[in-house]
Parts: sequence; structure tokens; C-alpha cells
Amino acid sequence: EQHVLLVVLAGIAAFMLMQNRSGTFRKDSNSFAVKDTASITKFFLADKRNNSVKVERTASGSWLLNDKYEVNPTMVQVMLHTFMSIDIKEPVAKATRNTIIRVMAGKSVKTEIYQKVYRINLFGKIKLFPHEKLTRTYYVGDATMENDGTFMLMEGSEDPYVVDIPGFRGFVTSRYSALESDWRSHSIYKFRVPDISSVTIKFNEKPELSYSITNNNNKEFVLTTLTDNSAIAKFDTGRLVQYLGVYKNLNYESVLDEMTKAKRDSIVATVPTYEIILVDKPGKSHTLKAWKRKADPGQLDLDGNQAEYDFERMYALIGNSEQLVAIQYFVFSEVFLPIQYFTHDVGNE
Repeated sequence: EQHVLLVVLAGIAAFMLMQNRSGTFRKDSNSFAVKDTASITKFFLADKRNNSVKVERTASGSWLLNDKYEVNPTMVQVMLHTFMSIDIKEPVAKATRNTIIRVMAGKSVKTEIYQKVYRINLFGKIKLFPHEKLTRTYYVGDATMENDGTFMLMEGSEDPYVVDIPGFRGFVTSRYSALESDWRSHSIYKFRVPDISSVTIKFNEKPELSYSITNNNNKEFVLTTLTDNSAIAKFDTGRLVQYLGVYKNLNYESVLDEMTKAKRDSIVATVPTYEIILVDKPGKSHTLKAWKRKADPGQLDLDGNQAEYDFERMYALIGNSEQLVAIQYFVFSEVFLPIQYFTHDVGNE
């Protein structure tokens, strides 16, 4: 009987403990998390060094960064999973509470999450009058000493918490980056052959290599030399279609955001080494200008002499962007092909 009584008492104690946790500390556990990430319309991250990113869902379901850039989709997936999964691990100990708050005042990332909500929502069945609403504002601090949690503080709250993702070893601070370059997609061109109307490539140092390819409804392809804008009678159609296939996945290496405006302006003021103008089926132009980059001291040519130009990377400008990016010859060697590539070895029969 005593044994049964002990089991019953232990059960009641455990139940009371769970109730207590869920009633006080656990009540806040979901205040950071957003379970319905499909309803998130945008989120905003800002650090103490005046860096900020706004990532907004567009009507088509894709995401836009700071109203102008395509977003790296992996970053968005990771962020949405983080918003959904974060959970309170424990409150910050009272002894260190003031210290943590002071540290977060000088170094933290302000996070705002906006969702589509309804003014009338009856049992999730009848939803009327949708609108966008700011539903979460919290501050993300550094990792704990053990690197197994992250300090977070809800706006308006006096108590910071240690937050983690259950089952994930590590801390989530780095995911809350307010640096635009961390969020930007590295994609320059992402067009399948049927999506391309034309591609023009200019070799400004050797204009005789320049040409334009026109795609007439995927049935006929026209190769035009830019020397006198005349159509080439004989060319290798297979090579030409294969060439257009390269534009399915062309990426830059990095944003050169450390470059001074003066240096950027001096590069852009010169004639580009290469220019690409891709026109998509709706008629929109997507341009890329590329410049040879001076070699760093110590970069040698094949003869062992100081190289004049970097043979690994170039400067490039995508569309009307304000920032230059670095592109690799390794990637673009398949793009900067002269017109002779399509006409060489083609019979004259």
C-alpha cells in the first residue's frame, strides 16, 4: 500500500511540477516561436552597427531583399525553420541578468516578424479581413558560455532567456545576420533555353569576336556577327544550343562590399572587357559588364614574370547594381567564347 501511495504522490508531484512550469516559465516558451511560418510576410533584422536587412515575400511566393535583390533561398529556409523551432531552454539566472541585459544593449540583433493575420478568425474555419501585422519583436544576443544556447530578450520584457532549438547542438546567433551580403543570392543568370529571347556578347577589346544569338520560338536560332550585323549562314547549331544552356546557372563569387566608392567609380568609368545582354521572353534585359582585374603583386604568369592581370577573377557589375562583384574565369570561361567557336570546322557544303 505504501508503495502504491508513493507512486501516486510522485505522479501528483510530477503533474504539479509540469503545471507550474507550463503555467509560468513555459507560458513564455512560444512567445519567440512562430509555428505558422507560411503566414510570415516579411522579417527585419538590424544590428547595432547600422546594418539591416528586410526580407519580404512577394506575390509570386519568392523573397526579395531590401526591395531590390534576389534572396539566397537556403538562408530563408534556415531562418523560417529557426523562427518555428526556437524554444526557451531556461530563464537567465538572476545573478547574471543585469550583465546579460547590459551586453545585449551594446551588441544584439533586433528581430521583427510580420504575419498575415485576420481581424475575424473563427476556429480557423472562417477567416475575414486579412492584414499584415507585426507579431514579434525580440533581441538576439550572443551564445552562452557553453555554446549550447542563445540569449534572447522579448521587447517589453524585463527578463532575458536562454533559447535553443531542441535537438540542435549549437547556437543560433549567426543565423540572425543583418548583413545584406549574407542574404543575397549569388545568381546572375538563371534562364533555361526556352526562356531566352536573345543573348548578345561584346568583346570590347576585340570587336570582331562579338555576336548575338536570337532564339525564334526554340525552332530556329540566328547567329549574327556584330561587326556588320549580318546573319552567319553556317554554324554549329548543337554548339549554339549547348552554349545557351550555360545561362541556366551562372553565379558570382562574392560581393565586393569592402571596396571604396572611389575605386568602384574608377573601374566602372572604363570600358568593360566584356558585356552580356540577355533578353528574356517577356522582353526584359539582364546585363552584365565585366572588367579585367589587375594582378596582385606576386601573381606570376606562365613565364614566371609578374602577371599584369588576375587570371582567376574579374570585376563585374550586374544590371544597375551599386556594388561590384567578383566573378571567376573558371565559371565564365564557358560564356566568353568567341563567334569562331560556333563557325569553326563547319563545312561549306
